[in-house]
Amino acid sequence: MKKQLIFCYCLLTALPLFAQKSEVKTLSFDSAAFAAIRKQLNSLDSKPFEKLTYNTTGTVLPYRLLAPKEIKSGTKYPLIIALHNSSRLGTDNENQLEPLTRTWLTAEMRAKFPAFVLAPQFETRPTQYAFNETYQVMTATPQKNLQALLQLIVEMSNNPQVDPKRIYLIGYSMGGSTVQHLLSQKPTLFAAAIAVAGVPDFSNLANIKTKPIWLIHGKQDDENPFSGSQKLFEQLKGNAKARFTIYENLNHNTITYPLLTTDELAKWLFKWKLTTSN
Repeated sequence: MKKQLIFCYCLLTALPLFAQKSEVKTLSFDSAAFAAIRKQLNSLDSKPFEKLTYNTTGTVLPYRLLAPKEIKSGTKYPLIIALHNSSRLGTDNENQLEPLTRTWLTAEMRAKFPAFVLAPQFETRPTQYAFNETYQVMTATPQKNLQALLQLIVEMSNNPQVDPKRIYLIGYSMGGSTVQHLLSQKPTLFAAAIAVAGVPDFSNLANIKTKPIWLIHGKQDDENPFSGSQKLFEQLKGNAKARFTIYENLNHNTITYPLLTTDELAKWLFKWKLTTSN
């Protein structure tokens, strides 16, 4: 009996190690500090993000590409796909460099996390939203223009300087929804994904249930409702690599406030690598 009790205790204490990670945070929001951080990031010289275009059948996709500051011979680097929100739609190949994407330009980030950062710009929305009766939340549906980006990523994964086992997705708002589309459509291509204030894609749950996914959402978000990320996290039950960070007092427009001055997102992405199990 004593041995059985010891076994049960060990099992119970071990369970959290294999469980999903959910965390609730409340922070003091400072609008002046938020404005100052965004101004500082927007003032960074964006020239290191090379201006390029990708041409495929019937589609021209503008994109920017940031290379590691120093490329060492024989070294392969991660490829980060940074996806913009809907206010950045267009063709100027400038506006997609929103503050969250510009964090990769800082000297500290470039030194600590050398990587290629690809920032595409969509002319029209790559995702559309509608209420889903089955899940009782707003859900996202991918659009055809997403295929050009997928083709570009596949081509870049064959670059000898890119590590095909370390391709990461990160995006805010519409970009967070697009992250989920890309992961759902090509789960074996991406090592990890971060979706900030996105609308969920439930289309391929069976094949993303073992993927490292970090959902970040403000509970006060009434634009891309918090309930969507909450429902997706519930559907990922059993995925020990799934993480959900909830900011109690932040909304859709303020959710990036705690994300612009931390390297925690990069740290989390860089710890994952494609294996046969994911």
